[in-house]
Amino acid sequence: MHYTTQMDAARKGIITKEMEIVARKENVDVAVLQQLVAGGQVVIPANKNHASLDPCGIGQGLRTKINVNLGISQDCCNVDAEMEKARYAVELKADAIMDLSCYGKTEEFRRRLVAMSPVPVGTVPVYDAVGYYDKELKQITAQEFLGVVEKHAQDGVDFMTIHAGINRETAATFKKNQRLTNIVSRGGSLLFAWMEINNQENPFYEYYDDLLEICSRYDVTVSLGDACRPGSLKDATDAAQVHELIVLGELTRRAWERGVQVMIEGPGHMPLNEIAANMVLEKKLCHGAPFYVLGPLVTDIAPGYDHITSAIGGAVAAASGADFLCYVTPAEHLRLPTLDDMKEGIIAARIAAHAADIAKGITGARQWDDAMSEARRNLDWPGMFKLAIDPEKAQRYRAESQPEHADSCTMCGKMCAVRNMNRVLRGVDPL
Repeated sequence: MHYTTQMDAARKGIITKEMEIVARKENVDVAVLQQLVAGGQVVIPANKNHASLDPCGIGQGLRTKINVNLGISQDCCNVDAEMEKARYAVELKADAIMDLSCYGKTEEFRRRLVAMSPVPVGTVPVYDAVGYYDKELKQITAQEFLGVVEKHAQDGVDFMTIHAGINRETAATFKKNQRLTNIVSRGGSLLFAWMEINNQENPFYEYYDDLLEICSRYDVTVSLGDACRPGSLKDATDAAQVHELIVLGELTRRAWERGVQVMIEGPGHMPLNEIAANMVLEKKLCHGAPFYVLGPLVTDIAPGYDHITSAIGGAVAAASGADFLCYVTPAEHLRLPTLDDMKEGIIAARIAAHAADIAKGITGARQWDDAMSEARRNLDWPGMFKLAIDPEKAQRYRAESQPEHADSCTMCGKMCAVRNMNRVLRGVDPL
């Protein structure tokens, strides 16, 4: 039987090879997964042209996934360096990669990335439009914006951030409700500027049906971008953010009517006490579609440490219903991240995601922690290193400070509680 997208297949009772792979990875019943894909609660981003893809699922009942952002910019346009980051991100077990390139040889980098990447690849087509057409922003037409979407789809991109929710009504709400940090979304700001300069509707909103036709043809998952995500604690959960979220819920239904898979993007910067309520609000207004959050960053004062502020918020968000965390590096707000920055961001995001999976009761999540605890009880150092989320760092720290007694560490030495309890319970003098 013919199908266009994973959602279309699921609705027709077809279990695709991608569904089978995801069900096996997640240890869930494939028939249950099929129903979740059919209902839009799970997405499997899998462009028909992405030959190297090892598919993953994002959404209800599945392990929380993490995304890594990379790409070339005007000031840092080394394609080979970004490719090295992409390979390292896969090695560090990132679940997806977003190419945020906005300058230079974007097509070359995008094609190389898709060709090598076993994980889903995402893009933000509006970033590419100015360079692709070599025009001023105001001169780009609505159909040209859609042309970039189709080009990315042809190149095998699995999901695309589309800021369709900042229509003229959302923009009016933003202008009537003063913000501290205005619009901090790069794509959102570009589209807002285009709308203001040309006095026209957002082309991705006005021609949304045409966009869906492209996505259906290639099975591109639409990641509905939050142009009005808060860029500071003060702007969190304000009128513009909530208005846009309502529009995204309407756009979600329209996409589902065409069998197009949808994710919803969310904040941003947000006080810790508002995160859980925001997750409930999104799931309610957007009909249970998978939620993809940037952080949220729970304080604005920590440049250089925003992988930590993000991990704190991400753990709370995912435990409260978010399905997909966009990593944040220590370089956030400061510069393009290095390989080391990227590693710090990935590990922090993976810790947040795993902590949330334990809270959500995801099948098998706690087994990892229980195995580590058993290795610690047994003072099995090789076992601990093998189970560590970052084995290299754990081994390096151990090697840098060797204890007198091999069954202890230099923190406690012979007073190690684990060592002494093991000895006492065996009937041996603890010290």
